Amino acid sequence: MIIGLTGSIASGKSTVANMLKEYGLPIVDADLVARLVVEPGTPTLQKIVAVFGEDILTEDGAMNRQKVGSIIFHDEEKRKALNAIIHPAIRQEMLRQRDEYLENGEKTVVMDIPLLFESKLQHFVEKILVVSVTEQTQLKRLMERNQLSEEEAKARISSQLPLIVKEQGADAVIFNNGTIEETKEQLEIILKKWNVI
Repeated sequence: MIIGLTGSIASGKSTVANMLKEYGLPIVDADLVARLVVEPGTPTLQKIVAVFGEDILTEDGAMNRQKVGSIIFHDEEKRKALNAIIHPAIRQEMLRQRDEYLENGEKTVVMDIPLLFESKLQHFVEKILVVSVTEQTQLKRLMERNQLSEEEAKARISSQLPLIVKEQGADAVIFNNGTIEETKEQLEIILKKWNVI
């Protein structure tokens, strides 16, 4: 079974991903893959430099994520341009990793994809697990975690689909407003129901 794990910024998806690792489940992490495909010397990074210019590189030739982030947060066209370069590369590498796990005999693979719905990648997976929180919790966590003002945090949250929309597209939802133990219990119930554990 291929499980798609998703949520929104500061919903606690990484916490749940770590719990899944504790069960020994292999995880294809879209964020890690996203870093991998833009490492210095990769064709993807060369394409990004061609569009955004040399000044988005750090001194050691890596992509300056903060600089690129600040450009695309305020410019829809630039964001689309970046996504058009990065997304195909990420998808290709994620599918390669998924298939490698399956070829090595894994029965269940988790694909950790923050923008599963936004990128319309539901067809990559068989079950969708959404990690959700209340808007207040999300805002508070994001401001604390990233040292953001309320306005900045709200802008980042609104750049993603509302969690309520993601919940509607899910096969199961974990409500991550309480303790780690409560989250763990919800996950265990879902994995048992899906015959993963």
